[in-house]
Amino acid sequence: MNKRDYYEVLGVDKTASEEDIKKAYRKIAIKYHPDRNPGDKEAEEKFKEAAEAYNVLHDPQKRQQYDQFGFSGPMGGGGFDGFGGASMNMDDIFSMFGDIFGGHGFGGFGRRSSRQQQHRGSDLRLKVRLSLQEINQGVTKKFKLRKDVPCSHCHGTGAEGGGGTETCPTCHGSGVVTRTTQSIFGMMQTQSVCPTCQGEGQVIKNKCHECGGTGVTKGEEVVEINIPAGVAEGMVVNVPGKGNAGQHNGINGDIQVFIEEEENDTFVRDGNDLIYNLLLDFPTAALGGEVDIPTIEGKSLKVKIDSGTQPGKTMRLRGKGLPAVQGYGSGRGDLVVNISVYVPKTLSRDERKALEHFQDSDNFKGDRQTKDSIFSRFKNYFS
Repeated sequence: MNKRDYYEVLGVDKTASEEDIKKAYRKIAIKYHPDRNPGDKEAEEKFKEAAEAYNVLHDPQKRQQYDQFGFSGPMGGGGFDGFGGASMNMDDIFSMFGDIFGGHGFGGFGRRSSRQQQHRGSDLRLKVRLSLQEINQGVTKKFKLRKDVPCSHCHGTGAEGGGGTETCPTCHGSGVVTRTTQSIFGMMQTQSVCPTCQGEGQVIKNKCHECGGTGVTKGEEVVEINIPAGVAEGMVVNVPGKGNAGQHNGINGDIQVFIEEEENDTFVRDGNDLIYNLLLDFPTAALGGEVDIPTIEGKSLKVKIDSGTQPGKTMRLRGKGLPAVQGYGSGRGDLVVNISVYVPKTLSRDERKALEHFQDSDNFKGDRQTKDSIFSRFKNYFS
């Protein structure tokens, strides 16, 4: 089934505020909530579709990339989707967006997932500077990261000596607490995540002395990150599951890699095209010949120069630019050669005599039509 536009899914305009998006999502989530539509697969799919749309549009960074590139982008590695390439089930959605529902329940009915709520580790952000050669080929970078890792003493459980858990005395296993208050409209009930067990419904009897019961400690990990070919300055590559570990063997966060480009001494990038400025000597421009043009792969191409080549002429070498990043298009850009002619600042006596010999030649003066054309361009430029 083809994806629907995220704004269409939530029924909001592209200029909608974050609060408008949140309200729209909550309205749809209530309508298609599994507890209201037991066994209704279509309602479940619409519930997931809305969660995916909200996951993107409530995040300024993801929303900006979606507005610019749609579903084609580097987020999630090879294709842009609302959950960074991961397959999300109902429990994951309630874990991620429980605050939207006022805890685990809303609208007068509650929901407890079939498993305990899982904590999600926070995301990490990295910057990586790439050369044009690395961008052309794609590259794997290694990073040594200081991050939250599962506690080796308790194996991430948070319990000392493999000890067990017991029902939370505050919420009695529900994971939420309900408060009743008197208002001018009558008695009002609100639900929120239990402050004692943080929504898990269970508390550890004997906390691990190494991690204090969280199940995570600070550690180091060497992470290999694959950067696809064709990325550009400002793009973000999302690496799922390589961020900080979640407490109590929860869900790992992601790593967001921000791309920066190094300047290149030979080429200037223009989208997927590369621009090369070729400085011809006067004899080759006048007589013609062959010149070597460098390529991004490090090789050179022999290119024919026609006799009488004028400064400002451009040549386009098809398919010799940068590749399109996966999901953005196909093929490669071009190598655009801008030609200028070198005029020496100093001349030997023999060189000066040779040029003076041709000074009065009509071929070296240029025809009237060419002069008029050049004058017209300069006149229009300064007018």
